[in-house]
Amino acid sequence: MDHVIPRRHGHHRPGFLARIRAALAFRRHRARLRDLGDHLLDDIGVTRDAAEREASRPIWDVPANWRS
Repeated sequence: MDHVIPRRHGHHRPGFLARIRAALAFRRHRARLRDLGDHLLDDIGVTRDAAEREASRPIWDVPANWRS
């Protein structure tokens, strides 16, 4: 069971293990994006360059809305 660290204004920050699992999941998602074929990237409106840039981002560099 993950523990949460209370934050001000009723928000909670995920515990250490939850953050590690999330970071590893982000890395997997980015690797899968890199592995998609050009026709699938085109279907979702992402260029090959954008997919490569996203896949090469560091594990800790994620949009704030991905962190919960």
